[in-house]
Amino acid sequence: MNTNPQNTSPEELKDWIASGAQIVVLDVRSAAEFETLHIKGSYNVPLPLLAEHTEELASKLDTKVVLVCQSGVRATEAKTKLASAGFSEAHVLDGGVPAYHQAGGETIEGSKRWALERQVRMVAGSLVVAGLAGGKFLSPQLRTVAGVIGAGLTFSAATNTCAMGKALSMMPWNKTGNDPTRESVIAQLPVGRS
Repeated sequence: MNTNPQNTSPEELKDWIASGAQIVVLDVRSAAEFETLHIKGSYNVPLPLLAEHTEELASKLDTKVVLVCQSGVRATEAKTKLASAGFSEAHVLDGGVPAYHQAGGETIEGSKRWALERQVRMVAGSLVVAGLAGGKFLSPQLRTVAGVIGAGLTFSAATNTCAMGKALSMMPWNKTGNDPTRESVIAQLPVGRS
């Protein structure tokens, strides 16, 4: 089975939506990210929820699906999970929700939060600076912090995962009262196969 993503450009998605094509847009970002900015008519199914209930969700989908996230990484992971459950009609939106918004696609904006990727850059950069400054002024051993963060970022890039991003997504400022559940996701999806 092919688990390589079929990529879709923002312009192509706009055309599909404008033409009234049968399409389901699944946003696999966190509820907080979804609340900040999302594609009009999209459904929020955070990646951990999709991963936990992949087969059940795949059985409910019977049309073309476009998976979206912030940059494409989580959407690609979701595509792979759905493909492993036998659903092969998933496409990944190039550039994620920000690219769709920049292309003039219809989006809904909510309360402003920093994107998770921006939070990761801030925390990683701050820890490196603190490690280097602490190493100079307090103890040379504190430079190890910078090395550990650098190694973590290298591992993150090599494996296309982000432990820091997962940890930050659990922080209170990245939570909303509208976190989807299995039941709410199943109830909101268009009626499909059963």
